[in-house]
Amino acid sequence: MPEQELQAPTAQPPLPVQDMAGMPEAAQTSKADAAPEGPAAPETRSNAGAQVPMAQPDMLQATVPGEEAAAQRQGRARHRRRKPAGRTGAGTPAQAPQARASADGPAQAAALSSTSASAPAPGQQAATRTPRRTHPVLEQLAALYPQLFGAVFRPLKRGIFQDLTAAHPDAFDRAALKEALGLHTRSTRYLHSVAAGGKRYDLAGQPVEDLAPEHVLHALLEVHRRRQARAGADAAATADAKDQLRRRMVAAFEASGLTREAYIERVRSRDEAANALLEEALAEWAARNAKDEALLRAFEASAASQASAASQASAAAPTPETQRRAEAQFAAMYGLEPRSVTQALTRARRARKAKAG
Repeated sequence: MPEQELQAPTAQPPLPVQDMAGMPEAAQTSKADAAPEGPAAPETRSNAGAQVPMAQPDMLQATVPGEEAAAQRQGRARHRRRKPAGRTGAGTPAQAPQARASADGPAQAAALSSTSASAPAPGQQAATRTPRRTHPVLEQLAALYPQLFGAVFRPLKRGIFQDLTAAHPDAFDRAALKEALGLHTRSTRYLHSVAAGGKRYDLAGQPVEDLAPEHVLHALLEVHRRRQARAGADAAATADAKDQLRRRMVAAFEASGLTREAYIERVRSRDEAANALLEEALAEWAARNAKDEALLRAFEASAASQASAASQASAAAPTPETQRRAEAQFAAMYGLEPRSVTQALTRARRARKAKAG
């Protein structure tokens, strides 16, 4: 029948039309039993004078090619028209909550929208963490003494607690001040300032005393432990940190002005691992000093031979310029890097002077 007749308005509601999957099983059986053997015209029902062809299951379809194709097209069209309005096909996972929200109603849609908007992304969880609050007494101290507690931390003189309570008898609670100073002196920034060596400072920002060698070494070891804890199981980072610690131990020992034996006696602690690291560092220092001394003797012998071969011997002390030129020629003679040679010769001369004096 033409398509216009199928869509024409009728006086009574049309009978429900099943899709291609769809006649009930009992009805299919009865139709199959009553079906004639040969090809037959499709069953029709009269509805206000219009002939409406009934959709047949696959087993009951007429074998006429044109009518079969038309019935299939009509079944697909009805199936598409019966699809729910909220579905648009195979949507992505991100579209599914929106489709469910629109089907459930505006209240649930708003709830889903607010939940998805408020959920933080995985990479933003660390950024939204609340920062640690500074102790209020430390904020007061930074305002009063920015040269000590401000952007740059400086080592504090011993007895700074008594100085603060004397200078501000009513400004601080003694227990709170003691707690704040403990937090300050245990911070990594403060330990870095102590590990660098140098002086301790009073409330006026003036250097008043040298840092004790054991305090410098303790700060070095504590900074190393914290760095190692951050490195975790990274073997390369652990090895680099240990090499850096040994170099800084040697620098701290040289800055102390003590002999090797006196320094070890003063800074030795009950931490056997720290004592072993110090022994390693000082053993490397001794081996490096031996190489520096050998290099200085070779340089002096080379300079003496060049002076004796010259037409006139100069008894005057060499100037810094002639000294640098002689060291550069010596380095080129042995294929060494001039800067490394200068540093080694400087260390050897300083070690000789310290040993003699």
